[in-house]
Parts: sequence; C-alpha cells; structure tokens
Amino acid sequence: MRLDLLSNLTGVQSCALVGHDGLPLEMQGELGEVLAAELAAMQLSGERLSRKLGLGQVTRLAFTSDLADVVAVFTGSFALGAVLQRGTDTRAAQQTLARVALSLSKPGQGLPAPERPAPQEGL
Repeated sequence: MRLDLLSNLTGVQSCALVGHDGLPLEMQGELGEVLAAELAAMQLSGERLSRKLGLGQVTRLAFTSDLADVVAVFTGSFALGAVLQRGTDTRAAQQTLARVALSLSKPGQGLPAPERPAPQEGL
C-alpha cells in the first residue's frame, strides 16, 4: 500500500489518502477513518482562506494540538495526511507525504483522478 512507508515512521499514529471528494483510498491506524473523513474539508478550508488572501494554491497544512501533530499534503485531486504523536519531529512524515503525493501525480500510477468540484464563490 502507498501509505506503508508513512505508517512505519516513528511517531505516526494514523494516516490516510483520500480523493478530493473525501472518499478514502487508503487509511491506516486507529484514527485513519476520522482523518480520511476530514482531509477533504481541511483542503477546502485552506483553499478558501488562501483564495481570500490571494496566496495561491495550498499544498501543505499542519497544526499542533495538545495531544498530536497533524500534517497534510494536497496534490491535484488527492489529499494525504498523518497524525503524529505530539512532539515528534514531523519532517520525515512531511517528506514522505510529499514523495507519495509526487508519485500520485505521475501518469499510470493506478489511481484514477477523481472529479474535482468547482470552487463555490462567496465562501
């Protein structure tokens, strides 16, 4: 599976790969299902904020909570993310997410590009 490299990294508790429509393509770990369900929403929120600020396309989001660090990478019609134990250095996870995202953008990788909904004006 594409997320095996990510799930084997130190501190990674869960990870997910979803299409822009929010449907999970892969997920691993206890929180994988929840992460998959929220990744598309994170991408849309980031895109909306970036559009309103005139900052261009969002390719990566990260946040820290009391209990975990969450990193997500967006490429084309796919969103990938990982939940890491709080305090874990997230660089390896971010690099691995970027490598998986890059492989998804290459033709012939076995994943169809889901249709991406048109952005809604005024949101």
